Amino acid sequence: MSKLPAPPQGETGGSSAPPAEPPRIHGGTPMQRDPATTIFERSVEGRRAAVFPRTDVPEKPLEELIPKKLLRERPAELPEIAEPEIVRHYNRISRRNFDLDTGFYPLGSCTMKHNPRLNERVAALPGHARLHPAQAPKRAQGALELMWLLQQTLVEICGLPHVSLQPSAGSHGELAGLLLSRAYHADRGEERTKVLTPDTAHGTNPATVTMAGYKAVKLATNERGGIELDDLRSKADEQTACLMLTNPNTLGVFDENIGEIASIVHEAGGTLYYDGANLNAIMGHCRPGDMGFDIVHVNLHKSFSQPHGGGGPGAGPIAVSDRIEPFLPRPQVVRREGQNGAEPSYELDYERPKSIGRLRGFQGNFGVFVRSYAYMLSLGGDGLTEASETAVLNANYLLAKLGEGTAGEHVPVAFARRCMHEFVLSGAPAAKKLGIKTLDIAKRLLDHGMHPPTVYFPLLVDEALMVEPTETETRETLDAFAKAIESILEEAAEDPEIARNAPYTTPVRRLDEAAAARKPVIRQPL
Repeated sequence: MSKLPAPPQGETGGSSAPPAEPPRIHGGTPMQRDPATTIFERSVEGRRAAVFPRTDVPEKPLEELIPKKLLRERPAELPEIAEPEIVRHYNRISRRNFDLDTGFYPLGSCTMKHNPRLNERVAALPGHARLHPAQAPKRAQGALELMWLLQQTLVEICGLPHVSLQPSAGSHGELAGLLLSRAYHADRGEERTKVLTPDTAHGTNPATVTMAGYKAVKLATNERGGIELDDLRSKADEQTACLMLTNPNTLGVFDENIGEIASIVHEAGGTLYYDGANLNAIMGHCRPGDMGFDIVHVNLHKSFSQPHGGGGPGAGPIAVSDRIEPFLPRPQVVRREGQNGAEPSYELDYERPKSIGRLRGFQGNFGVFVRSYAYMLSLGGDGLTEASETAVLNANYLLAKLGEGTAGEHVPVAFARRCMHEFVLSGAPAAKKLGIKTLDIAKRLLDHGMHPPTVYFPLLVDEALMVEPTETETRETLDAFAKAIESILEEAAEDPEIARNAPYTTPVRRLDEAAAARKPVIRQPL
């Protein structure tokens, strides 16, 4: 294997650059020599994290406290481990992962921006963190008021008059949107069979279509990266239940034909659904409701400061038009005006005869609501507008930087027009001229202390790299990323094997991803 060249010092966007040659005692870096283990593998029989004093009251047999049918036949197989080892174990695991606090995280369509710590402090206040989800509404007025205010704020941001906070994620919001569309058509005595999705759609869109019992019909993309209108006209008919659309889309471009698109779908009797994954690009400048959308889901965990990326928690509230409102999930958080000068009160409204029903237990991920509302209040309307403007500025600045020199030649932009908050490059020329694939570039970026962009998506771009820098990154970080891409490409021109074998400095080297997908190891023997 070729000797590992290191990125120059100071070009890692805030994280420390790896040494010129990592220390190799019996091969690999210290973390590579320390294989990850589970907490069960560290267990030693009889070891305890704490020893409790003997009880000073008479003990009762468990059978008298818990029904016998609920008791275990044998004790639970729990790890037995001392407290220092517990702390070290989870600390060690946390350091094996890449996170936003470690370095630049330009994962396209994921909006991995900084989450202000102020919002964490607000969410951790006892009245928020200790509120039990089964608390009676009359004893949770503060929480219900916050949820109602969040709904009203989303009404203004989305340009639609009604909001439900129940969905727990973007994909959950998608499912809610299609169930709402089905209920709307059923109420009109119609049974429609298909949902239109562009070929640039997020992968969850067609998956949700199938889960909702519809047939997914793909729409082509035109030369500017938007929907091909003739293809839409030919496929929008009396069987069309809905069009699912992201605007700006996953190519990072805004579809200027959105007004005509909405007219075509509505004339066919369908609904228009907005995938809010890219809402961070337009906040304060335009609203989905004003574009003609009937249903919008909002990723609070992307656009509104909820840490995400590790599987949750998240929230995907939905905003809807008047004609969709009767079918919203129940219960809804509502405000009742007080009588004779009394303060207003907040309730959970279950009296919704046309509702699609409950989508989850309790009322949603409340901590996400607190963080998001705190973020909205901190920035205000002008601040949210500025956040979007800066996100778009950063993306266009980075795109311009990457359009120069070696990067412009070997990883050109897929659609040559001004982007919004993200953009898509094609690594096809690098694969042809330098012998390295998009995956190789992504893996080598890890050695520069940066997380790779989204790769191989959207599918219509050959060797795609989707880059979303967000508004919270500095110019120096963006410059460092552009320089890292240049360095990788120049290095590959001399020795492509370096990128093909990357990464070198991560806790594990390159994995067999095909085998991991086909034969996953998902169970740990005890």
